[in-house]
Amino acid sequence: MIELTQLNGTPFMLNCNLIETVESIPETKISLTTGKYFLVQEEREDILRKIIAYQRMIYKNMICIEGLKPQK
Repeated sequence: MIELTQLNGTPFMLNCNLIETVESIPETKISLTTGKYFLVQEEREDILRKIIAYQRMIYKNMICIEGLKPQK
């Protein structure tokens, strides 16, 4: 899950595994595989960084659980 901010300033958590597309229109529109979408304050590149950081955290923990040494 990544934290984003709605246009009205309200923060919320989004399951980034459901993201289908991210567009700048000029707001940032996140379309989900469920057909739902969100307009957020964050820029497209910032959302990408958050997704990458989240995925790294998840996969790093998976490697540790399996007893393998994580790569740095």
